[in-house]
Amino acid sequence: MKNSPIGIFDSGIGGLTVANAITKVLPHENIIYFGDTEHLPYGEKSKEAIQSFSRKIISFLVEKQCKTIVIACNSASSVADNSVLNSAKNTSVFNVIDPVVNEVVKVCSEYNIGVIGTKATIGSGIYTKKIKNMCESAKVNSLATPLLAPMIEEGFINEKISHTVIANYLSHSKLKNIDHLILACTHYPLIQSEINEYYNKSVNVIDSAQIVAKHIAQALKKRNLLSNSTEKEHHFYVSNYTESFEKSAQFFFKENIKLEEVNLFV
Repeated sequence: MKNSPIGIFDSGIGGLTVANAITKVLPHENIIYFGDTEHLPYGEKSKEAIQSFSRKIISFLVEKQCKTIVIACNSASSVADNSVLNSAKNTSVFNVIDPVVNEVVKVCSEYNIGVIGTKATIGSGIYTKKIKNMCESAKVNSLATPLLAPMIEEGFINEKISHTVIANYLSHSKLKNIDHLILACTHYPLIQSEINEYYNKSVNVIDSAQIVAKHIAQALKKRNLLSNSTEKEHHFYVSNYTESFEKSAQFFFKENIKLEEVNLFV
């Protein structure tokens, strides 16, 4: 069980930021990653559709004997109800929202907190609800930024178009006078340098991938599930093969990764 892999899934390449962070914090762990490229981006899908996709992917990861599963997608995390969690059977499931909220509430009474994410995540109000539940006096302002994830999936990073789109969103009145900005989409760490550049160090931009990775490490250690394996055997699955996804995975993990296409949705 200790040497079983960690299962991670997202609609696309965004979850690779979490997967990469986990392998850096936990270098002895093997991962199985599933990118639902057939249905990306999740942020534009209905709650019911995202839940249906999530149940099937989690069942697939359970079949692959993953010792724990990480929903590396804010949209999927925000709508993960009991029907989704129960599909994991006895396997523990982590989301990418709770670790970030737990980190942010340490300073919530003192600062203005901004949140950017997909329509599904922002529409759910999940960050505001969770932060307010733990810190009633918190000031939280959220903004849906639906163009960012598809822009990143298409490779528009550190270009004129990405600078323009990012500046357009971050200059919105809802984000005026914020002190902290939560990147409530696992795609967004890929443009964090551009976001930092826009704010010129005046705002603390919170990288959820690092926070989630450390949380997973602590949880596995507490449950005595840390791997002691010296063999690397990562597997990457997608619902629809794309060359750009394969290149992104290779960029993150600095190795010759081959995607395996699996159709879970017939």
